[in-house]
Amino acid sequence: MKKTFRILAFLFTVCAAAGAQVTPSATGPGSPQGTLPTGSNLQYALRYSQAGDFVSGVGNLMTATASGSLNYMSGSERLPLNVDYTGGYTWSMTGPSYQTGQFQRLFLSQGVVWRKWKILVDDDASYLPEAPTIGFSGIPGIGAPIGVTNPAPVSGQSILTLNTHVIENIANGSLTHNLGSVTTISIGGSSALLRYPDGNGLDTTTESGTAGFVRNFNSRNALSANYLYSNFSYPGYSVTFVTNTGMVGYQYKWSRSLSTNIGAGPEWITSSIPAQVPNSTNVSVNSSINYTARFTSTSLSYTRGANGGAGYLIGADVDTVAGNFSRQFGLNLTIGLTGGYERTAGLNSNGATQGIFGGIQGVWRVGRDIIVFANYTGTDQMSTSSLPTNALNQVLQTIGFGIGFSPRAKLFRQ
Repeated sequence: MKKTFRILAFLFTVCAAAGAQVTPSATGPGSPQGTLPTGSNLQYALRYSQAGDFVSGVGNLMTATASGSLNYMSGSERLPLNVDYTGGYTWSMTGPSYQTGQFQRLFLSQGVVWRKWKILVDDDASYLPEAPTIGFSGIPGIGAPIGVTNPAPVSGQSILTLNTHVIENIANGSLTHNLGSVTTISIGGSSALLRYPDGNGLDTTTESGTAGFVRNFNSRNALSANYLYSNFSYPGYSVTFVTNTGMVGYQYKWSRSLSTNIGAGPEWITSSIPAQVPNSTNVSVNSSINYTARFTSTSLSYTRGANGGAGYLIGADVDTVAGNFSRQFGLNLTIGLTGGYERTAGLNSNGATQGIFGGIQGVWRVGRDIIVFANYTGTDQMSTSSLPTNALNQVLQTIGFGIGFSPRAKLFRQ
């Protein structure tokens, strides 16, 4: 793990230095990651990539991947719509075939805005051959954008795996009402399904409800309070547990580009079988720093709270640190950098799993519609829990490169 930490620290240093020294020579988005300021916009890409995976104790392999992605954002103020999709197929060229097969992820978000009311529903569905790490697709080396904030919600697979096909679906709904000009109240609910069709993980179902309010003191700062109820169950097992979380948060906007958010509160855990999942009181945290400028975006977040056990435990406490950096240089070069750390500890004190991952990617536009890209991803995980052999327990490094067809984002004026 120390070796991977040193590699990722070097990548963050190089990328940050480049961002500080280079000034864009032209205006407007010029990369597959660019978005347009007004109206509806559509961005799509087709890619072919080859990657080498270097895995200690498992065996090195070479893979080829054909993939495609699409993003559509409507400019409607009344009916805002967001569609994100990435999918493809990977086949092995040499070495083990644990990555062979298809991968898919689709995120849909639809809003309805009427006077002081807002309804928002979204659904995130994915089918992957491993726990997600890099970018929206979760698959390293395929050339999809990294370093940009992915659409919510976040996957519950906090334990990294190989050769593990997983179906995950997370659906959310919320209703928001503005009480005057400074106070907003909201209620919502969600359902999350984690399923292992090959039987090499623990199927998990999560159902949640939330309520909260936000009080804006002025254009820069606001105070929030939220309550979250979650029920975790496991098909085929009698044990369930419930969490009740209260959180108070404070948001501050330092400038048009920089904002911070911090929230924390108690989390009470109540189990149907305390011998398997002890009743306890923990602390839940949700904090972030975000910086967005014309050609640069950066975010850093820390979260803490209980989840269903990441598919291998009956409940767990999870600490997550995640960072993203994206910088556009002129019209034709984009550098993306991402990294994360996760610690998953069983609620019944049966050990902990620590994983770290990070990657860097450069995308060059060659001509009007053609892109070429190269990337590196490093992943490392260690565990003191009793996990199956498909859980990553070593260093995995991926080096990838490829070519793609990616026209610039198309703007549809309102």
